[in-house]
Amino acid sequence: MKILVGVAVGIIVLLFSIGFLYVGYKKRKFIKLREQYFKQNGGLLLQQQLQECDRTTKAVKLFSAEELEKATDNYDERRIVGQGGYGTVYKGMLPNNMVVAIKKSKHVDQSQIEQFINEVIVLSQINNRNVVKLMGCCLETEVPLLVYEFVNNGTLFEHIHNPNKSSKLSWETRLRIASETAGVLSYLHSTASTPIIHRDVKSANILLDDNYIAKISDFGASRLVPVDQKQLSTMVQGTWGYLDPEYFHTSQLTEKSDVYSFGVVLVELLTGKKALSFDRPEEERSLATYFLLSLENGKLFHIVDEVIANKGNNEQVREVANLAKRCLKIKGEERPTMKEVTMELEGLRAMASHPWVSGIDVNPEETIHLLEEKTEVYMNSIGTTSTGYIDSMKNHITPLVSSGR
Repeated sequence: MKILVGVAVGIIVLLFSIGFLYVGYKKRKFIKLREQYFKQNGGLLLQQQLQECDRTTKAVKLFSAEELEKATDNYDERRIVGQGGYGTVYKGMLPNNMVVAIKKSKHVDQSQIEQFINEVIVLSQINNRNVVKLMGCCLETEVPLLVYEFVNNGTLFEHIHNPNKSSKLSWETRLRIASETAGVLSYLHSTASTPIIHRDVKSANILLDDNYIAKISDFGASRLVPVDQKQLSTMVQGTWGYLDPEYFHTSQLTEKSDVYSFGVVLVELLTGKKALSFDRPEEERSLATYFLLSLENGKLFHIVDEVIANKGNNEQVREVANLAKRCLKIKGEERPTMKEVTMELEGLRAMASHPWVSGIDVNPEETIHLLEEKTEVYMNSIGTTSTGYIDSMKNHITPLVSSGR
């Protein structure tokens, strides 16, 4: 009996030891695999880049794989809120009840790793209410994950090109979205600690919240520009229909490349048409080309979205169309800067909010004074002087006011 008990206890101890060793082995293997993924996904490069950045860089939270699995119910299909060639976006819920968007790539290669790290570095240096906030990332999985604030009203692309949604985009809303988007690009080019070129400005990368406030996303293709450089030689990257033709032919990336792409977004907002569509006749496939031709032939209002056409805002529509035309100049040096674009759009919004638009008689001096105040507040907010702009707006507005327009 004693022998049997001894053998049984021995077997139990042996099995327990084997199980313990196996669990320890699996745990060590799991930890080693995570370390491998961390290195494979550019963790060391990210740490190095963050150390090299200046103090304006905000901390990037490194989420564990378990945290994000739990947040998405193990990446349940019902949590998917967006899919594309880049991968999948899931809606997640963190333990503190914060709703987030988790971007998961479909597959990974070295070029995508660099793009992923680039997006983290760029977003860590941006502090702007109209940019989707980066909460952190996870490098412990086979493909790296980015965690953003959740913006729940879809993309500008969806709102422009979905008939059920486009009807809700009034002219005032479109003008504000354009102004907010331009303001972000102006901030990136002129105010950020290190100038940033977005390189993929398009309506699909402009998200809208419940109040239709614009938030710019997807900085994977963006580039930080050393302060002593005006242009960068890069592999051409962007989206057909929005891609700057000068950049495409020269591979020289400048901030004016973003200006061209923004010009296409302006035309989308004006016309409700897609930037590139093979469903249209050949001469209309490229929206930028079709728009410029229509403008040249005096047929602007033949292509303006019926949602905003003939709503008493024709003069403003013409002004925005002319601004878009300047943004779409073939030569980058002939395009305005995003700061100038932003100021013009803010000026148009200021004009729309004052009584002369409705034909009410006002004193020209009072009108210009009101515009000066609004413009000065805006210019101070982006850290630049407004004197030259106000002077130019005086010259532009005085004849309109004096004539009752």
